[in-house]
Amino acid sequence: MTTREEAIAACLELPGAYEDYPFRDDNWTVLRHRANRKIFAMVFERQGRIWINVKAEPMQGDFWRRAFSAVVPAYHMNKEHWLSIILDGSMADGDILRLIEDSFALTAPKRKKK
Repeated sequence: MTTREEAIAACLELPGAYEDYPFRDDNWTVLRHRANRKIFAMVFERQGRIWINVKAEPMQGDFWRRAFSAVVPAYHMNKEHWLSIILDGSMADGDILRLIEDSFALTAPKRKKK
């Protein structure tokens, strides 16, 4: 996965996901949950590459940053809870998809307790 189109398509495969452009800047594509409108991914171009910001548990984020040079503290987001994935071809699509799916789960609507 190296293109904006591939990244957006992967995010849109998740149930109830939709794309949004809230910043009046076509460079930023925001992927949200339809049920709660929370962001789970942001796709943008930076330094000649496509990047994806995703949410991660802090300890998991540390693991991914150590394992892959293409995973860095998130650009323009909370560095403890968000990661940037640089789509430079160095990561397997399965690893990228796992990070997107984890972010999707972390931002999903919470079930109400009875």
